[in-house]
Amino acid sequence: MSLDIAAIRARFPGREIRYYESLDSTMHAAAGLETGAVVLADAQRAGMGRHGHSWHSERGNGIYCSMVLEVTPVLMLALGLAAADAIALTTGMACDLRWPNDVMIGSRKVGGILAQLLEGKAVAGIGINVNHPGFPPELEREATSLAIEGGRRFAREDIICALIAAIDTHVAHDTETTLRLFTHASSFAAGRRVRVDQPGGIVEGVTAGLNPEGFLIVRKDDGTDTVIYAGGVRAAGS
Repeated sequence: MSLDIAAIRARFPGREIRYYESLDSTMHAAAGLETGAVVLADAQRAGMGRHGHSWHSERGNGIYCSMVLEVTPVLMLALGLAAADAIALTTGMACDLRWPNDVMIGSRKVGGILAQLLEGKAVAGIGINVNHPGFPPELEREATSLAIEGGRRFAREDIICALIAAIDTHVAHDTETTLRLFTHASSFAAGRRVRVDQPGGIVEGVTAGLNPEGFLIVRKDDGTDTVIYAGGVRAAGS
């Protein structure tokens, strides 16, 4: 079933909201639009994930959304908080946040966020698995959907409207507030044993909070701290 785009536009009068039944990537379509503009699609042929991976964008079952935003210091953390808030509000399900941009239910990923800087603005792509009944074999251990976890289908329009409103709220917070909220919302922020892929090899240790710029601190077994600026964070043993 296609999105009821008229219902979404009615919730945000005056906002530019572009809709496509199918396109390569909402992030590509959002490039060059004004701040606040939103691009939605029912399907993506080349949805973008982190580290050059693709985002599984099954027609009619997920949220494939990009939004043009002002650049802020901890934008990725704010977007994760917004996605988790929107899901909780509309489905009643609590999500975990795996630093910096994975939205989790239990040990599986239900949403992901990617941001690119273009012409002084941030184009944020957000994917949420909503009504997917299952996933390809290469993803089924890592991915889940709200329908799988909740045992029923959900209205994507409700989640999208909650998501846009939550993004507006969270990107307006100052850095200190965002860091505090993320630390509270994420089991990965502190006290979690993790393995992190880094250019020089695997870093393993226990997370020790976020630094003032929002980067993850991992305390290794020798007692030294490593700041993680990027990389795939995974719970140790997963």
